[in-house]
Amino acid sequence: MNWQETLQKLERGEVRAANQDEQGNWHANVDAKQAILAAFKAGENEEFGGIYQGFVDKHNLPAREFTRDDAVRLVPGGSSVRAGAYVAPGVVIMPPAYINVGAYVGKGTMVDSHALVGSCAQIGENVHLSAAVQIGGVLEPVGASPVIIEDDAFLGAGVVVVEGIVIKKGAVLAPGVSLSASVPIFDLVNNRRLEKGEPIPERAVVIPGTRPIESDWARIQGLNMACALIVKYRDEQSDASLELESVLR
Repeated sequence: MNWQETLQKLERGEVRAANQDEQGNWHANVDAKQAILAAFKAGENEEFGGIYQGFVDKHNLPAREFTRDDAVRLVPGGSSVRAGAYVAPGVVIMPPAYINVGAYVGKGTMVDSHALVGSCAQIGENVHLSAAVQIGGVLEPVGASPVIIEDDAFLGAGVVVVEGIVIKKGAVLAPGVSLSASVPIFDLVNNRRLEKGEPIPERAVVIPGTRPIESDWARIQGLNMACALIVKYRDEQSDASLELESVLR
């Protein structure tokens, strides 16, 4: 399958940049990511016209254009969805927002203002990406799994998720939570620290936290480093926004 065909299948949702196995683990689709890289290599910078006059980008990765038949609500005001990104029916994209090549956004998801869905990131169904949420992209190395946000997750304003972090179904991230491979995550409900690379569990409610830096000098200076704290777990009937509000009060 050449890169042209792969991009078309990514855009239709027939191929994804990451897939879930029977055990629920996610794995990068190396072939799809290699095709995207091949598309960048084959592309030549060109000047665009029409509503994109004044912009320059790869000729083979233009911004997508939607019609009413796509059942996607792309509100005017500076948003863009790049070729090779899948956006399901029922998705709402508020301006300005950006969805990059290889990304997948499931039906019923809200992508709010100033939100970024990076290259190859996988966003499930009925997810809420609040204002200024940043979902990092992972194209290289090709074997690295991208960021995964599973169904029914709720990400508060300004949340940052990068470096292949996986957020399981129904999890709630409070405003300002920042997750990367180097940020420790502590489960206060079960009194344990999550292993490196371990997903945020289903229906976990996560807030920003800090912890002391383990050195004498840092302790004398009163220095702390960022971490994330799981403070509770939602039940299946609870509403994500109400849970978040109650935790933050």
